[in-house]
Amino acid sequence: MPRRSQPLRPANLRSAITIGLCTFGFLAADLSTVTAEVDYANEVKPLLAKRCYSCHGPDQAESSLGLHQAESSIIEGDSGERLIVPGDPEASHLLERIVANDDYELMPPEGEPLTESEVDLIRRWIEEGAVFTKHWAYEPVQEASPPDISANLQKHISKSTESDAEISKTLQTWKSNNHPVDAFILDSLLAAGLQPNGAADRHTLIRRVTYDLTGLPPTPQEVAEFVHDSDPDAYEKLVDRLLESPHYGERWGRHWLDLVRYAETNSFERDNPKPNAWKYRDYVIRSFNEDKPYDEFVREQLAGDLLDDVTTETLTATGFYRLGIWDDEPADPLQARYDELDDLVTVTGQTFLGLTINCARCHDHKIDPIPQTDYYGMLAFFADISRYGTRGDQQTNNQIDISGPELNAAYAKADEQRRTIEEELHAIEQDGITKMSASDQRATEGPKRQREKVLKKKLRPLLTKEQRQRYDDLKAELAEVAKRRDELPDRQQVLGLGKLRPIEQTFVLFRGNPHSPTDEVSPRFPEIFGDTPPEMTAEQRRRVFAEWVTDENNRLSSRVMANRIWQHHFGRGIVRSPNNFGGLGVPPTHPELLDYLANRLVDGGWKLKDMHRLICSSQAYQMSSEVTDKSVELDPANDLFWRFDSRRLSAEEVRDSILAVNQSLNRNTYGPSFYPNLSAEVLAGQSRPGQGWGNSDEAERNRRSVYIHVKRSLLTPLLSAFDFPEPDTTCEARFATLQPGQAMSLLNSEFIHEESDKLAQSVRGQLPPDASSASFVQAVIQQVLMRPALDAEVQEGVALIDELRNKYVMSPQRADALYALSVLNWNEFVFVF
Repeated sequence: MPRRSQPLRPANLRSAITIGLCTFGFLAADLSTVTAEVDYANEVKPLLAKRCYSCHGPDQAESSLGLHQAESSIIEGDSGERLIVPGDPEASHLLERIVANDDYELMPPEGEPLTESEVDLIRRWIEEGAVFTKHWAYEPVQEASPPDISANLQKHISKSTESDAEISKTLQTWKSNNHPVDAFILDSLLAAGLQPNGAADRHTLIRRVTYDLTGLPPTPQEVAEFVHDSDPDAYEKLVDRLLESPHYGERWGRHWLDLVRYAETNSFERDNPKPNAWKYRDYVIRSFNEDKPYDEFVREQLAGDLLDDVTTETLTATGFYRLGIWDDEPADPLQARYDELDDLVTVTGQTFLGLTINCARCHDHKIDPIPQTDYYGMLAFFADISRYGTRGDQQTNNQIDISGPELNAAYAKADEQRRTIEEELHAIEQDGITKMSASDQRATEGPKRQREKVLKKKLRPLLTKEQRQRYDDLKAELAEVAKRRDELPDRQQVLGLGKLRPIEQTFVLFRGNPHSPTDEVSPRFPEIFGDTPPEMTAEQRRRVFAEWVTDENNRLSSRVMANRIWQHHFGRGIVRSPNNFGGLGVPPTHPELLDYLANRLVDGGWKLKDMHRLICSSQAYQMSSEVTDKSVELDPANDLFWRFDSRRLSAEEVRDSILAVNQSLNRNTYGPSFYPNLSAEVLAGQSRPGQGWGNSDEAERNRRSVYIHVKRSLLTPLLSAFDFPEPDTTCEARFATLQPGQAMSLLNSEFIHEESDKLAQSVRGQLPPDASSASFVQAVIQQVLMRPALDAEVQEGVALIDELRNKYVMSPQRADALYALSVLNWNEFVFVF
């Protein structure tokens, strides 16, 4: 039985695409006669919020008029005029005021007046009935079936001329593929008068899918084998092989770590380490590699300590709560606690639900229907989360002992023996102390060091012979017990919810001030969804919340994750604001496709690898990235996916690819983080230069970048140059800049020169000793770019090496290394097409 049976809205894709195209400012020729209805949620509401809400919104309603809802808009104000008269713009006081000639009458009173196009939008909205529609993301996920495009395709194919043979062939391929994703994409393209690009060549395709699924380049041998493989299932087998690679989890786990602001230190001045944070990172990577169902993955992080089956893995997952920044000396401890809770609400709301619930901390949300009570209702689910801490007993707040029973028993036995011996020693000491002077007795009641000093100097003469002998024997026994304890294996710990806080009442805070509580609030889901939490004990709160987030009928969870999967395959999501599905988020370009993918995710048991197979097997994913003038004119942002967008390698991919092509990459998975070499100049930027930065051996330094120690105050410069995100807050999508620091890193850094030298040595080591410069150039290009070198490239490379040797008097080895460095700077190496 289908889990949802609501009819799909809008009624047909054609009208939805028409509305979408109007929103983005263009219309296809064959739709030019269609007048799109005004989209309240995506066009009118953001305009009203930006220009009107400050005086007539949820926080303030001057003249008793509020434009954020129908109830306070379609009424008479204090002056008697009706603000909005649905269907009659001329009778609507709102329109009169936004076009007034009198500066006193003109609204808004501050800032620029509305533009002609903005006024026209308001006018048309009122003409159409001034409907305050519900935002698309707050509607239940719809049952969306792939369009039947056969007839439409046939019409386009039959119109094709001989010059359109390539287009006709592409359309036939899409038709015969009969892929659900292609059906949605092609339907929108044809409706907009666009044609999809043809397929990418096999060399491009294997490089693209290998990077997307593993974050590493394919080897030259893998490329050659795939390019010449005549098996019709060769591509599907390639995708399956990549999904089974342990490097898949490293690549896709890193996407998740961006969302949960993963780092291994506390931030602030000292920026001390978070012990065992790397185990949470490994948990994430392992979960992706094992294709753990997404709903289970989420529940473990939100309530891993409260599940029916609590394991080391689920406890490690609660490290999610310990990843944020932590001020170890806050000026206002209560404010610091609520700042940390706000961080949890922010990360949880945006990562799992795509909602900026955090915007309602100090007041009702300005755009979305999220009141302050919803914010504090969510915060109440986290009321048992204790503050992170590393001082004294606070350490038990965030470290969970997962040692086996035998080891724990051995530690318990040693500790009990120590206590027994210390009690008898203390009794003997106290007997001697009673014989000391009053001043010495008072001294033994002071600090431990002072007590020991007095005892060492004055105790023995005050003891009987038998007491002295027993005292010495006990000291020897205590030393032996301590030695045996030290020889025990270290206890195993993970970062997580080691100790919970007693649950107290939660209050709405006036203007977000923790010192100004107002009304009490209990745990609650956002009221827009109409879901009421079940009866629960205080200890069940987070589990109830986790189960609501992962319920198959949750309107956002499946959409948000399906969108993220699409995002990391196509470079951007169907919703371009993956952390914000609310009113200020970017509306989906293909709402039906998004709901189809969300349903497939849930109906497929929340398995992510099946979603990868679905997307990667589509013709839409396998298109070329070629740019055509006509398509760019109609859809410059490629919102309708008429081509595959090329992209620059991510920060980790740049570094890992350099290590991979020079054959020095250490592919070992999991384990403690490593520390790359940093220059003295970089280390000098710390308040205490070099503090907290270890020294890993070369084999460890050659591991993948996902295993680099992430110190908030000391991010690796090469990664930062290529837009590694600041880990203090959730990162929905990384920047992909092109800026001088990248060129400097790939031309002048100590790292790139060391790795270029390794690349040259690796290539030379595979050639005969007397191999020519031309052979070397050909081999470098083959190893770095996985393709044969062009004649012009060989000529230019030989000329460069000759110039370095002759004009600049460099050694053959240095000239080879600099040529290798130049190839590592080619766009073809740094971009995926």
